[in-house]
Amino acid sequence: MGIGRFAFTPLMPVMLQQGLLDIAAASWLASANYLGYLVGALLCTFQPALWARWSWPALASSTMVKVGLTLTCVLTAAMAIDIRSAWPALRFITGITTAIGFVYTSTWCLAHLARLNRPSAGGIVYMGPGIGIASSGLLASVMVQVAWPASWGWIAFGVLALIITALVWPVFRHDNDLHTPTTANATGAAAGGTTTEKATLVIAYGLAGFGYIITATFLPVIARSALPGSIWLDLFWPLLGIAVACGALLASRIPARIDQRSLLIGCYLMQSLGVVIVNWIPTLKGFAIGSVLVGLPFTAITFFAMQLGRQLHPQSAPAIIGLLSGAFAFGQIIGPPVAAAMLARASNHATGFAWAIDMAAASLLLGAGLYFWMIKRFKTG
Repeated sequence: MGIGRFAFTPLMPVMLQQGLLDIAAASWLASANYLGYLVGALLCTFQPALWARWSWPALASSTMVKVGLTLTCVLTAAMAIDIRSAWPALRFITGITTAIGFVYTSTWCLAHLARLNRPSAGGIVYMGPGIGIASSGLLASVMVQVAWPASWGWIAFGVLALIITALVWPVFRHDNDLHTPTTANATGAAAGGTTTEKATLVIAYGLAGFGYIITATFLPVIARSALPGSIWLDLFWPLLGIAVACGALLASRIPARIDQRSLLIGCYLMQSLGVVIVNWIPTLKGFAIGSVLVGLPFTAITFFAMQLGRQLHPQSAPAIIGLLSGAFAFGQIIGPPVAAAMLARASNHATGFAWAIDMAAASLLLGAGLYFWMIKRFKTG
């Protein structure tokens, strides 16, 4: 998923340099992927109802994971084809497949870990996107040095995704038993939360999608604007990916008894600082610190939110995970067009990106405030 969703970010400067895109087109191409992620998440949310309506047999989570992984590999490599009118459709469908892979991988893994009484170990699962981001970012930095065309990069990323898929393929076995409801751990919120709690969680998680996405889409471009000629420009994105993986690992070590809402507040505040610090310190040090602070809580936020969602809606984990993923995707969709609008109105790219970054940081602060309100309004069960 780290490759399928985020390979475009390190390749964007190459595609801009080669004249394949401009900033406006790049923004809409990114949003096409995030729109697909929203559609995929909603399909996962309503899949049981749709399948029942058409009397189709339910598909096991492991089957859905394999479908998502296979299509992600194929569609990533297909971006190498120089038919630019097809690129938005390819990124849109890739978004759908990565959402399916994410929702059902989360469902499969978290359910198994719950049965093993190891729910906190789920953080390890979310190291995956960070590893994908770091590996694709390092590969892209090599591409820049040897002047590879962007098409070669897409093929390389597709092959890398295929190798990873082959490695994990045997892990996912038939698992119809995982569709049965389980009793959620009541840490941090009462199992079976109120509608208001669920709605607040969905909104707060959607704000996280908007809060990080401008950095996650434009970090290499913003760095090039602020630090022209620096030899370190292509390493900020891999650094962010390494931080993502480390943050997920650290999240798996946090005791399950700690309220997820408190953990989410800390993560949102950290990521808000990481987003905005490049405006305050537009130097090599500032970008390095920002990359780490944005990356560390990235998948930790996902892990804690998914755990909280399962606790508040234990009767159907895929439904709540899909709904949360849909809200996150909606936030992602808004981000790139907002950045493009700011760039169009600003006197230069640096000012436009600064405005967009300030808005993103503010959305994360608002999300932290919503979790604080949840703690005050809904006491631990």
